[in-house]
Amino acid sequence: MRVLVVYCHPCADSFNAATRDAVLSGLRRGGHEVRLIDLYREGFEPVMSEAERRLYHDPVRNREPVDEHLDHLSWADGLVFVYPTWWFGLPAMLKGWLDRVFVPHVTFELPVNGRPARPLMTHISRIAVVTTCGASWFVSKLMGEPGRKTLLRGIRSVCAGNCRTLYLAHYKMDSSTRESRLRYLRRIERALSRFA
Repeated sequence: MRVLVVYCHPCADSFNAATRDAVLSGLRRGGHEVRLIDLYREGFEPVMSEAERRLYHDPVRNREPVDEHLDHLSWADGLVFVYPTWWFGLPAMLKGWLDRVFVPHVTFELPVNGRPARPLMTHISRIAVVTTCGASWFVSKLMGEPGRKTLLRGIRSVCAGNCRTLYLAHYKMDSSTRESRLRYLRRIERALSRFA
């Protein structure tokens, strides 16, 4: 399987960097082809400009600002998102990536004449989320986990109809122990080695 890993964290020495490495190691151990997009390292601009927004519905020109990222999406059979959950949702950088890259006429067809939106990323059959959460499992559920829903419901809706999902979270990160973090890294590596 060809897997695109989208990684989002500003600090090179963060625990999230260790989770990214566990994801990459697990995928490679499972025999998958892997590409990595490191949003902070590449200096991705998450803010959609006025000019870009005006081209958003243009079926030819809307892909121009993010062409390279769309090429990565077209290549992939699976997506893995690695990020910290902040305020129960996605970091602004990752949300901006979704806003700018998942454009109509490339990733989905807009609704027309009462017909619902149509997915165009049907070659993607697997999505995984690997995240850390400061809150507990209970509080995260109470708040509705908007980041999880954005990726595993929203993004999944433009992928294959039978697209399978995986969610791996380390809750209570702020009070985690070395042992809990090591257990989580082993869990990531095992799960991603069996990603297909």
